[in-house]
Amino acid sequence: MRIKQHATLLAGLALISGSTVAGLAATKMGPGPLNFTVTNIDGKRVGLKKYAGDVVMIVNTASLCGNTPQYASLEKLYKTYKSKGFRILAFPENNFMNQEPGNNASIKTFCTGKYKTSFDLFSKISVKGPDKAPLYTYLTDKSTDPKFGGDIEWNFAKFLIGRDGEIVGRFPAGHDPLSADVVSAIQTQLSAASKRK
Repeated sequence: MRIKQHATLLAGLALISGSTVAGLAATKMGPGPLNFTVTNIDGKRVGLKKYAGDVVMIVNTASLCGNTPQYASLEKLYKTYKSKGFRILAFPENNFMNQEPGNNASIKTFCTGKYKTSFDLFSKISVKGPDKAPLYTYLTDKSTDPKFGGDIEWNFAKFLIGRDGEIVGRFPAGHDPLSADVVSAIQTQLSAASKRK
């Protein structure tokens, strides 16, 4: 009987495609947005748990958008607060008006060349639609993010993650990262005691 059950299980697993298995591996491994593994701009897998205890801003980006100059604001914000435990995770995407047509190499060259970015850049993903990345499914789903969930409206929407790993804020795509309310929210979260320390 056990042999038959084992064979049935193996047959069922055989029906799962390689892409589905990869998708399962990329899904969340526990509660919170930092329980994902993603790919950085250089093709290396990165567990977001490495940022646990930091204050993290997650932003979807594009190179040919009216909001693209926000890269400069993001870099200034990062340089101002990185020594206090602030991190920026930028996820390029091409979901809006073909404003990020390049590949990872050209995106990295653009960001580090034109805007001198030093914060963390990740591999190009999708932030909406049927191929939405698991991280963004978590961030935008009202069941996992009831307070700040909802579709990404455009390039440079910003989520703020507190030191406890919870989503504590969301700022619209057109809202400059150096705006007073954004800076105040970051300062508030940085002043919170880190559970990691």
